[in-house]
Amino acid sequence: MISVTVTDEWNGKRIDAAAAGLTPDFSRAMIQRIIEAGGMQCNGKVCSEKRTLVKTGDVLEFESSANQENFAKPEDIDLDILYEDDSLMVIAKPAGMVVHPGAGNHSGTVVNAVLGHESSMLEGFENTDPTRPGIVHRLDKDTSGCLVIAKTEQAMFKLCRAFAARVVSKTYLAIVAPAPRVQCAEIKTYIGRHPVNRKKMAVVRDERQGKFAHSVFTVERSGKIGTVSAALVKVRIMTGRTHQIRVHMSHYGCPVIGDSVYGGNSRIAAERQMLHAWRISFPHPDTGVVMTFEAPLPADFEHYLQEMKPL
Repeated sequence: MISVTVTDEWNGKRIDAAAAGLTPDFSRAMIQRIIEAGGMQCNGKVCSEKRTLVKTGDVLEFESSANQENFAKPEDIDLDILYEDDSLMVIAKPAGMVVHPGAGNHSGTVVNAVLGHESSMLEGFENTDPTRPGIVHRLDKDTSGCLVIAKTEQAMFKLCRAFAARVVSKTYLAIVAPAPRVQCAEIKTYIGRHPVNRKKMAVVRDERQGKFAHSVFTVERSGKIGTVSAALVKVRIMTGRTHQIRVHMSHYGCPVIGDSVYGGNSRIAAERQMLHAWRISFPHPDTGVVMTFEAPLPADFEHYLQEMKPL
């Protein structure tokens, strides 16, 4: 339990500001979350209103464990930053890195790295889940590529609105096997939870079981990896459903290689799914000017492309 006494400096100030000012290890946003969760006491009584004014001599108490459990921590982790300004950054996320803390992943995430890069950022997200400040969209752990991070709550709101309005263009590259029999195709289905394995997604019958999902793919290269036909495909997603490309390509009969969840390791084994968020375009939250970024292909992806021999 952390206990501090309000000094003259904080007399007549809000309890969230006073508690944050008196405990340097806790930001104001962190203190507000603690208050909202009912974890703050003033003179032995629970205080659930962050606008409460305190006076000299008041004793503020709260559990330090709340900080450990509910807030992402800054960590010194290198980021491959493609672009950065005062409102946002675009990074090339490596495969194997989780986007934000969650069950079983409390450190080593993109959020931990971003806060390590700019630890003051957390204080600007007072109305945001403290485990995912700045996160406007996500990539699977084993998917590499472009990821947009908001650096202010205003930018986050505008970017989230842009994603929801589908004015963000997202293009992925994937290596699939077998190679599709057509040069291009449009896939429109509904995607929902798998009826048996709830950790998986699946193509389902209609809107009562899932959400509409729309993908378009084009074959960029085709050949063989070993004795198996394979192709590099460019996939543009018009909607952003969980595991959308992995589910759609598997449904089409051409799963992403290395995707053990959706059948991609049955022909060509790989340590992770060969799926890369290659290009993203979106309007800047401040200016409205459309910006486009591309993430270089990672080494393991390049390896399989080099292994793909012409037919």
